[in-house]
Amino acid sequence: MNKTLTYSRYQPSPQAFIERYSTLVKRIAHHLMARLPPSVLVEDLIQSGMIGLLEAQQNYDPTKGASFETFAGIRIRGAMLDDIRRGDWVPRSVYKNNRRISDAISQLEHRLGRDPTDIEIAQFLEMPLDQYHQALNDVNCGRIVGIDDLAGGEDTMVNCGDINQNLPFQGVVDDSFRHSLAAAIKTLPEREALVLSLYYDEEMNLKEIGAVIGVSESRICQIHSQAMQRLRVKLQAWAA
Repeated sequence: MNKTLTYSRYQPSPQAFIERYSTLVKRIAHHLMARLPPSVLVEDLIQSGMIGLLEAQQNYDPTKGASFETFAGIRIRGAMLDDIRRGDWVPRSVYKNNRRISDAISQLEHRLGRDPTDIEIAQFLEMPLDQYHQALNDVNCGRIVGIDDLAGGEDTMVNCGDINQNLPFQGVVDDSFRHSLAAAIKTLPEREALVLSLYYDEEMNLKEIGAVIGVSESRICQIHSQAMQRLRVKLQAWAA
């Protein structure tokens, strides 16, 4: 029996609707929590996600082609991220480090003609390697960096998910950007591409990915952040 949730124009009672899709809200909330500081409570994310779910119910148009789960997932994530933005808990130093690391990777790629290593980036920034790794942790865990963030402004926080069955991201509607993104991912170091795939496509959390690859959760956080920085550099024309 196919257990995939379906949605039609038939409107269930509010209680039945919430019960039916509350699992989707909770799954998205716990997925986001993997990259958020302890000050953010999963209960708060779920509450804002429920508001996004109800908005999705009101605005969903099945004639547009997207499934309700796909449409609702975007609205749920958006509601959660809006709530986080209003909290304004991201320190400016995180944004500063984000720009410094991106600039370093860009300059080193141009100079070396290849992707720079962790050690080379740390040396360029005149940081000890452990300090560079901590900066990556801060960038990755202090911001919600989504793939469609790569096509937007430097300091925006946006949602992330699945574009389609072949790419592990959602919310990017421009075909040209999608093709550029796919090509850029293929040029990443193998381990970084794998981490992105497991995180966005398989929806594994950092701890689970660490168990698969055989490294610590904090190291996965660093690898994810560095992969996103590389993609930002490779796709910087889209962020203009």
